[in-house]
Amino acid sequence: MRQDQDDPDQRRSARVYAGAGRAASGPVGGRSPVLYDAVLLDRDGTLIEDVPYNGDPEKVRPVPGARAALDRLRAAGLRLAVVTNQSGLARGFFSAEQMRAVHARVEELLGRFDAWLICPHDDADGCACRKPAPGLVYAAARELGTSASRCVMVGDIGRDVAAALAAGAAGVLVPTPVTRPEEVAAAGWVANDLPSAVDEILRRQQAVHAAHRPSGDRVGTALVVRSDSAGDMLVTGPAIRAVAAGAQRVVLLCGPRGRAAADLLPGVDEIIEHPLPWIDPNPAPVDPAALRTLTTRLAAVGADEAVVFTSFHQSALPLALLLRMAGIARIAAISDDYPGSLLDIRHRVPVGVPEPERALSLAAAAGHGLPAGDEPVLRLRPDALPPCPADLTDREYVVLHPGSAASSRACPPELAARITAALSAAGHRVLVTGGPDEREVTARVAAAGGTDLGGRTDLAGLAAIVAGASAVVVGNTGPAHLAAAAGVPVVSLFAPTVPFGQWGPYRVPTVRLGDAEAPCRDTRAVSCPIPGHPCLSGVDPAEVVDALRVLAASGGGGR
Repeated sequence: MRQDQDDPDQRRSARVYAGAGRAASGPVGGRSPVLYDAVLLDRDGTLIEDVPYNGDPEKVRPVPGARAALDRLRAAGLRLAVVTNQSGLARGFFSAEQMRAVHARVEELLGRFDAWLICPHDDADGCACRKPAPGLVYAAARELGTSASRCVMVGDIGRDVAAALAAGAAGVLVPTPVTRPEEVAAAGWVANDLPSAVDEILRRQQAVHAAHRPSGDRVGTALVVRSDSAGDMLVTGPAIRAVAAGAQRVVLLCGPRGRAAADLLPGVDEIIEHPLPWIDPNPAPVDPAALRTLTTRLAAVGADEAVVFTSFHQSALPLALLLRMAGIARIAAISDDYPGSLLDIRHRVPVGVPEPERALSLAAAAGHGLPAGDEPVLRLRPDALPPCPADLTDREYVVLHPGSAASSRACPPELAARITAALSAAGHRVLVTGGPDEREVTARVAAAGGTDLGGRTDLAGLAAIVAGASAVVVGNTGPAHLAAAAGVPVVSLFAPTVPFGQWGPYRVPTVRLGDAEAPCRDTRAVSCPIPGHPCLSGVDPAEVVDALRVLAASGGGGR
């Protein structure tokens, strides 16, 4: 049921927030985060109708709704740049003067842009600026006085989105008849048209602005909850920091699978570890005595409020009931189900929003925003990481992490071995990492030309090794988010069992590889449901080597 169709009696029992349309206000003691400073737009097929190699201003036709959409972005304070490949210059189909005349006509019809970034080369030139290379995105960010991670790129083909991802920017695909189906499948964010893309950009921007709190006072003790795996815990980090900015003390309730990651998060003063049988993938039977013990422990926290973070397929309501029984007076959570009196703030988030932003929007609905100077990115506590072993830091290296707790998202060992061999042949030093239960796999993979670190580190030690890497080659699993937290570029071997737009590496230069149209798409399967692991087994190791060349433009080396 849509929010505008909710029964009024249901609304009385739990305030409903959907992000869009809410008046913005700064959080206690700081300002709300800004997701984007600038919007970068492809020219042909995105802003204007695609006329191949056009050098005639009279042939410029804006796409429907373009002027009004761009004016909305300008009114919101976002800077605008056009980022366009124009190989017609290299091929001699039009002159630079003709191109400038076309751009003057575009501005006459659509308004002034803050910058124009043009690649005049052809594919054969091997330049660093032609999309899907990230050069134009980096150049546009510099021209606009911001960073690539604070930009969103809108385009109509896969090259546009790939260039954005490789620079660490957000990418929005607005398909046209020339957009290939595989490009649509691979894009993490798809909009029907330019006005729809602008609607969602502004909605996401607004959703992380903190709502007015009932009182302007700083919260005494806030209880935050994320009971899930290490990766889930890491992507919730920005939201936990937002709550910490408005609270004197933050207590985190987590499960055993996420405890090691919880220890790495800034903003947490105390951790309570307890499994939740409605969250854990292999739960033990419900133990009434254990839940009574948990309720008593939560009551002892003396929290003034609780913010319950969950994934889109999980329910916050069982815990909300325990929190009510523990005497917590103000509870916020995302819930599509009717919560009765269990929630004071019932928040909703559209499907497809990146998990860090999904959590940040819940914190904002509860009145918490990141303080000034804290970007909405993943972070780790520097003091929680051990020194990286000296024998690993004597020269540059790439981390390859083939495993995953969910086998459907792991890199097939035979492919990982071939990637190791290809990277080694290309001159890369490869460190193969994995947990204690993955030693057999890491030994097999490392034998192809890497160094085996399987089982040699805990999560903090792995984070330290990842932070020192020039890049990480990894599937959709915790170390991908460790890399994002360290600002280290990622070659993402992403199995499409869950949406890339929600779970891909966040705000870090990324190249996505793998078949986004594989039959396992959106199944949320833990074990591969298709013989042969086709979503990843078709990756050519040469693609990984090429991806590292693309990502080298980001500089690597952490944030």
